[in-house]
Amino acid sequence: MPQDAHIKERGQAGPAVWSRNFTLFFTARSVSMLGASMIPLATALGVSNLGYGATGVGLALAAWMGPFAVLILFGGVFADKFTPRRMMIGADLVRTVTQGGLAALYAFTHPPLWQILALSAVSGVAAAMYQPGVSSTVPRVARDVQRGNASLRVSEAIMMLAGPAVAGGIITLSGVGTVFAIEAVGFAISAVCLLALRLPPLPAGEDVAEESMWRNLRGGWHEFRSRTWMWSVILIWVVFGITLFGPMIPLGSVLVSEALGDAAYGLVMSASGAGTIVGGLVAMRLRPARPLMAGAIGLFGFTLEPLSIATAMPLEFIMAAHVIGGTGWAFWSVMWATSIQTHVPQEALNRVTAYEVGGSTVAIPIGQALAGPLSGWLGAQEVLLLSSAVAVGGCTCLLLIPAVRGLRRITLGADPHV
Repeated sequence: MPQDAHIKERGQAGPAVWSRNFTLFFTARSVSMLGASMIPLATALGVSNLGYGATGVGLALAAWMGPFAVLILFGGVFADKFTPRRMMIGADLVRTVTQGGLAALYAFTHPPLWQILALSAVSGVAAAMYQPGVSSTVPRVARDVQRGNASLRVSEAIMMLAGPAVAGGIITLSGVGTVFAIEAVGFAISAVCLLALRLPPLPAGEDVAEESMWRNLRGGWHEFRSRTWMWSVILIWVVFGITLFGPMIPLGSVLVSEALGDAAYGLVMSASGAGTIVGGLVAMRLRPARPLMAGAIGLFGFTLEPLSIATAMPLEFIMAAHVIGGTGWAFWSVMWATSIQTHVPQEALNRVTAYEVGGSTVAIPIGQALAGPLSGWLGAQEVLLLSSAVAVGGCTCLLLIPAVRGLRRITLGADPHV
């Protein structure tokens, strides 16, 4: 049954997109993304300013990412059991407490690192429980699902652009604690908006998973490992997690803030966010026959981000490199997401996505935790130079793998079992 017909069958009426429910959900997602976009920068600068250095920054970021990467595999199963809306509200309330706790720690004490790690880990668990419910909620709040998703993507890109710059300015004026306090308020607003949703009832049998959690996980693993192009990319992403994605923020934040100031690093991250908007717009226009090959070519631009910081370029050149990097990253991301959504059967998509997201992020905490010790041994600039070289090698590998390079775009109605 077509998706729009399925929505109509549930009794949803009113505007195609901007109904009361969609407006509430849009507001919840926007304020959540604003808070989420400020967390990495606030964590990096806050921990660094406390004197814990790149090692402390890496551990703090890993404390959030580790639980997220591991538990997101179960987030979809729990959402099926308890409903996505309840899971998302609970996650927002937990993050209101964790971010409020961090705000108090930074405002009134000189917190030991273990307290920051503990609250960051709880926040990561909450994010893992929140994320799976996002995609399944959109069809229940917007009759025009494509326009609803497009509106949300534009909002998220703007929040990712504004968040780091806003956080950098707030930190300069009043300290890190204020940023975490604003994040806590944002998650509380999101929870209230989600609580106010009046969603149409699910058809009988859809609100609770019929199969056991372990059976669902096994089925998702079978679908994941049967696609060479998918697990090949994830293997490269595991290497990237340790050598590229992991060290980028811990080392980049320290190098840029020490050389140019805290606000400068916020501008650098915002430049990357601006690039993601450009990349998203490009991806809306271009429909390459071989999406992953085109995305891998675009991803070469991302290699400029660690290179620009490692070579101590002036701020304007670092920002330009991050605009290019963000553009390449966003274009790849759209090509990758589209390939998954069109080549994987709908009934297996949630489970396969859990493995894809988990595999993409599971190695990042390792890279974050190792960033400080490696920089002490080799030097922070040298580690980021290595990151850039690995990024070039990884993009080259993507183009050399036949299953990745040769994957073709399929259109609606084509056989997804590829």
